[in-house]
Amino acid sequence: MTHCILIGAPVDEGQRRPGCLMGPAAYRVAGLAATLEDLGHTVEDRGDLAPAPGRHQTCANPAVHHLPEVIAWTEALQAAGAAAMNEGMPIFLGGDHALALGTLAGVASHAQAKGRPQFVLWLDAHSDFHTLETTSSGNLHGTPLAYASGRAGFDPFPPFPAPIPGHNICMFGIRSVDGAESAALRETDIIVNDMRVLDERGIIAPLREFLDRVRAENGLLHISLDVDFLDPSIAPAVGTTVPGGTTFREAHLVCELLHESGLMTSLDLVELNPFLDERGRTAKLMVDLVGSLMGRKVFDRPTRSY
Repeated sequence: MTHCILIGAPVDEGQRRPGCLMGPAAYRVAGLAATLEDLGHTVEDRGDLAPAPGRHQTCANPAVHHLPEVIAWTEALQAAGAAAMNEGMPIFLGGDHALALGTLAGVASHAQAKGRPQFVLWLDAHSDFHTLETTSSGNLHGTPLAYASGRAGFDPFPPFPAPIPGHNICMFGIRSVDGAESAALRETDIIVNDMRVLDERGIIAPLREFLDRVRAENGLLHISLDVDFLDPSIAPAVGTTVPGGTTFREAHLVCELLHESGLMTSLDLVELNPFLDERGRTAKLMVDLVGSLMGRKVFDRPTRSY
């Protein structure tokens, strides 16, 4: 049994398509707490965070937008995440992926305090490896892994508390990386399991290889699950759709393997935009995947009428 701590993070400033701020409410309406409780876990919903007002920070790149607001979210989520790690398993309800600037900082600072290595499994179509200097869109939801790995170019963000070594980061399901990110990634030890790798090797082998390392090093494992990890044909409620994502069965297999490993210590659910959904279809699927992450088996799938 796990004590699950739900933390709403209605971050909408990391990109330009409004709607992700409704994500936390959509997860609650889709029955996330009941799903966890039905599996025998305890649930504490701490409501939605409200960051402090922005402090008018600026940077040299004129494309970057909502910088003060995203820094405020980062600080609030770092504090909330680090506190929750001492009491249970935080599940951060997003919100766009800029929230991971703060969630990663919070869990990594906790890992450092405990003297254990922090690992990250990034289930996403995108690598999110830009800095404030390299982003051309100015969308800060494309920067969390660069920040967490200690890349330069993040002033005036607070320094990342305990940069995560590249070999402790696994990107899984990646299929949209621009030139600047690709060049930067080649200079790191980050494990990139893009869809070509998964098509050639399958889902299981590369995932188990990474999990075996987490286990061998007694690491803490943060999982960041982006809606666009899934194929848009089954998960339309995201503003950054990329064809060729994981299928329903592949996604559930990943989640079941993660549960069986017993290694997950924190979780992001990000980029759900209910405004783009179809009768709550994507929110329900994401809650269903959390069920698999927390112990539901494939033969426990409910029958649905739609």
